[in-house]
Amino acid sequence: MSKFKAAAIQMRSGTDPKKNAETFEALVREAAAKGATYVQSPEMTGAMVRDAEARQTAFTTEDKDLVAATAARLARELGIYIHVGSTAIVREDGKLANRALLLSPEGKTVATYDKIHMFDVDLDNGESWRESSAYEPGTQAVVADLPFAKLGFAICYDVRFPQLFRAEALAGANVITAPAAFTRQTGEAHWHVLQRARAIENGAFMISAAQGGKHEDGRETYGHSIIIDPWGRVLAEADHEEPGVIVAEIDTSLSAAARGKIPNLKNAREFSVSSVTANEGEPLRGAAS
Repeated sequence: MSKFKAAAIQMRSGTDPKKNAETFEALVREAAAKGATYVQSPEMTGAMVRDAEARQTAFTTEDKDLVAATAARLARELGIYIHVGSTAIVREDGKLANRALLLSPEGKTVATYDKIHMFDVDLDNGESWRESSAYEPGTQAVVADLPFAKLGFAICYDVRFPQLFRAEALAGANVITAPAAFTRQTGEAHWHVLQRARAIENGAFMISAAQGGKHEDGRETYGHSIIIDPWGRVLAEADHEEPGVIVAEIDTSLSAAARGKIPNLKNAREFSVSSVTANEGEPLRGAAS
């Protein structure tokens, strides 16, 4: 089976996991009613909490997490795959993980992925983020072999690291993902080009659900959840920051076709890098590094 209907749900998660889980459920049900058999939610579906003390009471272990339980129940009831783009999970060692969860139509967790690249940045508008101060980065890329696709995982800031997606594509992924909570500033500048680039360079479908709007904890996110085909064409987009659902039909045979036309995954070659120093009057000389 190479065809399926995919949905990305756009949210504006607040600080209350219960309210967010209720919104998540309503949007998943809307997506399923539109025929989606794979539904993806954005990064930090469970709660958007910037305050360190508040995080301690808002987040819990995976077996007690409300969004994870809601996703399992809905996947079982609706007979669909649900990809929780991420939610904050307390690990066994007590540290927090920014974790994606994939639930099967039986309601079982078939894959998890912990965000690898931490959003530690200082933006021009004065925003400063240190995700690594709150979350422990993951170390393992993940590709899930589903009946209708091979699904590669990533989360938000990961999208700026093409080597992650290349590794997943080489491992067979024909659908790649980057559910996000992009800031408004970085989203306006880079969201579309990064999403399309990852799809094009890997000959894969790209599905990225997003957070959008002004959140209770004060941050602003860009929205614009998006689904892109392997040729870089936008199949569906939430062209706004409001909560909602976008849906597109995915035919994974188009990934194979795109890779056949431009076989860059096969054509890649190993190479070394030389550093050169330009001294006046002397030819450039390279030194392998």
